[in-house]
Amino acid sequence: MDNPQIQIQIDLDEKKVPEKIIWTSSSLPEPKDLDAKAMLLSFWDSKDKTAIRLDLWTKTMMVDEMADFFYQTFLSFSDTYHRSVPDSMLHEDIKKFAHSFKEKFKQEQVKHTP
Repeated sequence: MDNPQIQIQIDLDEKKVPEKIIWTSSSLPEPKDLDAKAMLLSFWDSKDKTAIRLDLWTKTMMVDEMADFFYQTFLSFSDTYHRSVPDSMLHEDIKKFAHSFKEKFKQEQVKHTP
């Protein structure tokens, strides 16, 4: 039986704000430490019927990077939902929301550009 592992290391500053996120997986072709500026980790607790989440981002994560991160995450949610509930049209709604989110972000950026 294969038991892949994912390891995550979070380096915090003196105020406990993430400065660095490093992760690796035994499933990578060549396991190595990889840097990340943000992460979203969710587990489903079926007993309590709740999602348990760990959302972190580093001090160096820029607003435009966060918007791209969310946009791509929304798209991946759509794909995951479609694979798990193939007959549902909701995955298309999630994709539409992702595209709308990206466009609204761009419009907000233009408003705040001198």
